[in-house]
Amino acid sequence: MDLGLKDQPAVVLAASAGLGYATAHALAREGARVALCARTLERAQGAAQRIEADTGVPTLGYAADVADAESLRGFIDAAARDLGGLRILVCNAGGPPPGNFTALGEAQWAAAYQLTLMSVVRSVGAALPHLRAGGGGRILALLSSSVKRPLDNLTLSNALRPAVHGLCKSLSVEFGPDNIQVNGLAPGRVLTERIQQLDEAAAARRGTNWQTVREASEREVPMGRLGTPDEFGRVAAFLCSPAAQYVNGSTLLVDGGAVTAL
Repeated sequence: MDLGLKDQPAVVLAASAGLGYATAHALAREGARVALCARTLERAQGAAQRIEADTGVPTLGYAADVADAESLRGFIDAAARDLGGLRILVCNAGGPPPGNFTALGEAQWAAAYQLTLMSVVRSVGAALPHLRAGGGGRILALLSSSVKRPLDNLTLSNALRPAVHGLCKSLSVEFGPDNIQVNGLAPGRVLTERIQQLDEAAAARRGTNWQTVREASEREVPMGRLGTPDEFGRVAAFLCSPAAQYVNGSTLLVDGGAVTAL
């Protein structure tokens, strides 16, 4: 199936690894011209070079901290200039630190707010003039299954990811007349470096090993396994494409059926 993404200019935040990288790679594989960022230029350009080598599509890498307003706006403006416009914005950020409520201080709450919620607010604000100038486009926020079901020891994510989910729903109504579709994509247990770190932390709390934690989490997934970043990236590319033209204001789970809530 041709998703219709060839030559579409796309910006992906925090895409040097994990699900951001998988999304940028999937977009480039479909022919989109991608600009991505990471906190260091070395990581950003390294990721861009790997994607370009794999897909044959020129890919740009920039240094930007998505939790910093000036850095984020500068990246989006530079990327739109260098790409010759903007049609796709993928909002992403590293997950906030784990911890239950009593283990978290106000400084951690404030930092997570900037990283998780305000990075979306600011990136949408920076991208909006470029999207409108191009006649519309797609905004996709990478979320978490915590928007549907709270996750153990991830209080910050449980509080702030649903806020982004609500923001996306609101933006889908406000920007619909501008031909800008806004959606969310919520991963469950997709095997990334963060999942490995969380499993190791859980193992330390429980006095066991990460393999035991992993096996228990796999048993909670009806498909009996964790997802792969590539599987996630392909769904992200679809939601960013004209093939999903009439999908707006939706959040799709990529979790192998682990969340059983209606």
